[in-house]
Amino acid sequence: MMSEPFTIVIPAKNESSGLTKLLPELTSIYKDAEIIVVNDGSNDNTSEICQANGVKEIAHPYSKGNGAAVKAGARSASHEILLFMDADGQHQVKDIAPILEMLRSGYDMVVGARSAEGQANKHRYLANAVYNKVASLMVGHKVKDLTSGMRAVKKSKFIEFIDLLPNGFSYPTTSTMAFFRAGYSVGYVPIDVLSRDGKSHIDIKKDGIRFLLIIFKIATLYSPLKLFFPLSLAFFLLGVVYYLFTFFTMGRFTNMSALLFTTSILVFLMGLVSEQVTTLTYLSGKNREDDNK
Repeated sequence: MMSEPFTIVIPAKNESSGLTKLLPELTSIYKDAEIIVVNDGSNDNTSEICQANGVKEIAHPYSKGNGAAVKAGARSASHEILLFMDADGQHQVKDIAPILEMLRSGYDMVVGARSAEGQANKHRYLANAVYNKVASLMVGHKVKDLTSGMRAVKKSKFIEFIDLLPNGFSYPTTSTMAFFRAGYSVGYVPIDVLSRDGKSHIDIKKDGIRFLLIIFKIATLYSPLKLFFPLSLAFFLLGVVYYLFTFFTMGRFTNMSALLFTTSILVFLMGLVSEQVTTLTYLSGKNREDDNK
C-alpha cells in the first residue's frame, strides 16, 4: 500500500486485549511493513499473540519502561521510516497513512495530535495543554501535542538523540524537543483516539511530581537560558526594588539586597553554563551518530 517500506514499533506491557484487535488489522493492511512489538516484561499472553500474527517480538525479561521499549524497537528496526503507536487500542490504523504521507513530504517527525475529546480525562487534558503552551513558547512554533505516543520519524535522526530519551513515559516530550532543538522539521496530523483497553499504567498521584518536572525538562531540553534568564531578571528587579525601599526608608544598602543581586548573577551563570552543556550534549549525540555511519 505504501511506496516505501517502514517499521511499526509498538511498546506493550500487559496489553494483550489491545494487541488482539490491533495486530490482525495491521498485518492485513500493511503486509510489507515490519511490525515490532516490544514486550516490556508482560505477564499475559502477549508473546502468543505476536506469534499468532507473525510479527517480530522483542521480549524484555522485566519491565524497563515505555521509553526503553521504544528505544529497543528503534534500534532493531530495519527501515529508515519508523512509526510508533500504542498497544492499548487508542490509536487507529486509519491514521497511519496521513502521518506517513506528511513525513514523506519533507518532515523529519510527524506527530498524531489528539483532540480534547481524545484525552484520557480533564486533568490529563489540562496538563497537556500547559505542556503544549510552554513548549510553544520555548520553540517559537505552535506545538499541538507534545505527549502523543503516535508519531512517525526518520530513524537516522531519531537515533541521534536516543541516549537522551528517558526510559519512562516522557520519551515523546524529549524526542519532540530534541528535534526542534536540532532544527529538524516537526509536523502534526489531527487524529481521533479511542478509549483504551485495560487499565492505564500511569498513576496520576504517583506521577504527579514527574509531570510537573516535565515543564522544567521542556525548557532545559530546548534552551536552558530561556528558563534561567527570566528567573535571574526577576531576582535582579526584586533586588532593585528592595534596595530603593531600604535606601529611602533607612538610607542604606542591606544584606538582603546584596543577596538578591548575587542570586541573580548566579542564576544567570547557571543558565549560561547549562546552555553550553545542552549544546555540547546535542553535538556529541550528532557526532556519535556520524561515527556509526
